[in-house]
Order: sequence, then structure tokens, then C-alpha cells
Amino acid sequence: MHNPDKVLYGRLPGFQLSGLGQQMAKAAATALAERDITYLVSSPLERAQLTAQPFAEQLGLPVHLDPNLIESGNYFEGMRVTAGDNALRDPRHWWVLRNPLKPSWGEPYRLIAARMILALHAAREHARGHEAVAVSHQLPIWTLRCALEGRRLWHDPRRRQCGLASLTSFVFEGDQLAQITYSEPAAHLGPGTGLGA
Repeated sequence: MHNPDKVLYGRLPGFQLSGLGQQMAKAAATALAERDITYLVSSPLERAQLTAQPFAEQLGLPVHLDPNLIESGNYFEGMRVTAGDNALRDPRHWWVLRNPLKPSWGEPYRLIAARMILALHAAREHARGHEAVAVSHQLPIWTLRCALEGRRLWHDPRRRQCGLASLTSFVFEGDQLAQITYSEPAAHLGPGTGLGA
């Protein structure tokens, strides 16, 4: 992700993929080249649509948009939250950190899970009998996976298994979820493993 100011970009417009991000998106698309994919859908954010572009070119499919796939809302959007001079150290912001189980600083986990489940089933319906690719963002993808695996939704962000340009696959047999698999086809490209956007 091209983010020279190192801010939490969240739902802010104008954030595009870096050169490395473009390579990683192509690697993910290449990993699915032989799959029976008939439907491609993306979060409406620009960076997600750019990630979907290599899939569209390779598969000859249009990119549909689903607002349910969007990044989670976050109070700290546009602020620095990494080590050093970050918003988390400023006492003016501490009130939003009062409940990490919800979380109080952003969109509640249960709402993220609910909208992502809707997006998953919509994509599955559009591709019924085939496969779909949905491009979303790290927190919504991880929250969906936790919800479907019956795990608690609040978690340590450093422990998410959801790297940049990774593939979390939800495999159905009929209408029943049979398996969830995970792979990182772009991991060989270097930095970003485990730090999904």
C-alpha cells in the first residue's frame, strides 16, 4: 500500500497499491488461474478494486462492488497508530479505547461479521455451482473467519492469519460450510506477510 505518512487509512479515499502491492495482487490472481471462477466482487474502496484488477484481466470478468466488503470503520482513521508519535499515546483519544471487546474505537465486531456473512452468501449465490473471488480487507476477513469457526470475535490484531494478498477460502458442500483454507501466494515477494490491508 502506498502510505508515505504511515496513517491508518481505513475507509479514506485515494489510497492506491504500491508497486509491491500490484505484484502481490498479480501473484494472488495467478494462484487462482485454473479455478472455476465465474464471479468477481470487491470492496468499493479504491485499493481493493486495484487488487481485483489482475483477477478481472486474467479471468475476463467484470468487477462487481459490494459495500458489505468494505474496511471496518475506525475512529483513528487518518492518524498515525504505529510506534513513536502515534495517536494511541495522546490522552485525548484514550476514551475510545475503553472497550476492546466491542471495540469501542470502531465498528463493532458483530456488525462486521454480520455484513461479511451477507457478502459471502451473496457471492456464493452469484457463482452457484462455480467459484467466486471477493476482495476485502484484513479485519473484515479475519472477523468473518472467526465467526464461522465459532471463535470469539475480539482478538489481538498481531495474531491474525491474514497477510497482504492472501487467500482465505470458504468451501461449501451444498449450503453447508465444509472447510476454510488459507494461503499466501504472494509471500515470496517479501514484506507484508501477516499484515493484510
